[in-house]
Amino acid sequence: MTTKVEKSILVNVPAAMAYNQWTQFEDFPQFMGGVKSVTQLSDDRLEWVAEIAGVKRRWEARILEQVPDRKVAWAATEGATNAGAVTFEDVGGGQTAVHLTLEYEPEGLVEKVGDALNIVEKQAEGDLGRFKAFIESEGYATGAWRGSVNEGAGVGTPGVEAAAGTEGDKGKAGISGKAAALGVGAVAAGVAAAAALSGSKDDEDDVADTTITPVEPVVPVTPVVPVTPVEPVPGTRAAEPYMTDEDKNV
Repeated sequence: MTTKVEKSILVNVPAAMAYNQWTQFEDFPQFMGGVKSVTQLSDDRLEWVAEIAGVKRRWEARILEQVPDRKVAWAATEGATNAGAVTFEDVGGGQTAVHLTLEYEPEGLVEKVGDALNIVEKQAEGDLGRFKAFIESEGYATGAWRGSVNEGAGVGTPGVEAAAGTEGDKGKAGISGKAAALGVGAVAAGVAAAAALSGSKDDEDDVADTTITPVEPVVPVTPVVPVTPVEPVPGTRAAEPYMTDEDKNV
């Protein structure tokens, strides 16, 4: 069963500037939670490495369509199963509406638990917020790639069917023993990786804090045995109060 996340944000920069910054994929770790590195292997291929809550994942993605100032659509080719698109709409007044659509497939019980906790949705929202802060604070894009990939191909918004080739990669990304023991922390690797790939950044702090700490079992309290009253020793009598000679002569 797949999950779809859609988030939008309004950034106070022109569409060209917002888009130009988005094309600088290797800068993504600056505003995407848990993303350690993004390596652009070619105009349409990216390698991602992410680590959240002790869970490390690596995957590759292919850009299916890229239209300057308008759209970037992708699908994973190995690793975490995910696909989607980010679009840029000039709404006038030097503002741009950035809209993210992401579809992913949680892998295994642990990631499904994280999916139920809406971890990816929270991360996507947090990442878009950080992208907004990043581009607005800089006031310019750190770079730009003005080329296009399959422009006019009519890819639309890819779903997980576009990442069908990743099905055979399930479980190969790797989960550390520590992360597996923590439970929900393992969710971030697969699903947050997908969120990052979508071009949004899950709030790393939120995800990292979403862990389950094992609780030590409570040791039952041993009932206290009531103390048996001490029986008086036969043949004894109570001690007489101490009296001085002066007291006796009174």
